[in-house]
Amino acid sequence: MTVRELQQSCGFEAVCLPDPDREISGCYCGDLLSWVMGRAKSDQAWITIMTNINTVAVATLCDVSVVVLSENVAFEDDVRNTAEAKGVNVLRTPLPTYEAAKKLSELI
Repeated sequence: MTVRELQQSCGFEAVCLPDPDREISGCYCGDLLSWVMGRAKSDQAWITIMTNINTVAVATLCDVSVVVLSENVAFEDDVRNTAEAKGVNVLRTPLPTYEAAKKLSELI
């Protein structure tokens, strides 16, 4: 499944999609950035409520396919611009993390 397919299938809002055709191979849920750095894998969707600039850095470091912001949290414009510049796909949903992960699990 691609990031675009996830966005369309789940009705998630596109925050920025510099690489919408990137494949998703799994999912990681977590908000403690140091924990995510050691456990998220390349090509996974990362579901989080973290919205600071370090979220983009961790997404880049872990090479995740997409960051899914749950609970309707939002990036500030400068963080969104950095995500776009770094090639980090970001989607947003009003769903809680668990519900977003369930939806993703049904599709992969």
